[in-house]
Amino acid sequence: MPDKFGYRGYVYSRPILGERIPQAVQNLVIRNYCRQNNFTYLLSATEYAMPECFMILDGVAKELEEIEGLVAYSIFMLPRDRDKRWHIYDSFNKSDCALCGAIEGIVIKNISDAERFEQTWAVRQIAEQNLAADVQNDIENLIS
Repeated sequence: MPDKFGYRGYVYSRPILGERIPQAVQNLVIRNYCRQNNFTYLLSATEYAMPECFMILDGVAKELEEIEGLVAYSIFMLPRDRDKRWHIYDSFNKSDCALCGAIEGIVIKNISDAERFEQTWAVRQIAEQNLAADVQNDIENLIS
């Protein structure tokens, strides 16, 4: 089997944490992250725009035996569904590949890293729920 080579970028045009980040900006951040970490940057795979579509990410998973890892603009680009995220973690772990989030500086190299990140994901979900409740309360106060 040939040696693994490089880190594939991963971008998309959907909102990330509620914000739309131009793909050109995402790619600049990914290239800079790769440069800072002495990674060989491979051109980014661009996800389809449909909500909760991860066909391109699934396609990248098929090349994990050939690459060292994937650098996503944000680790929060992963599926919202916990089981789907664990499927991704398992794929990377079995292939001995790193899954990196450039903005957050998070690197998932093994199941222990994934478990720690899942705690961060849970905190994010709680924060989103509280924010949504606060917004709903503000709207109700404005109406009444």
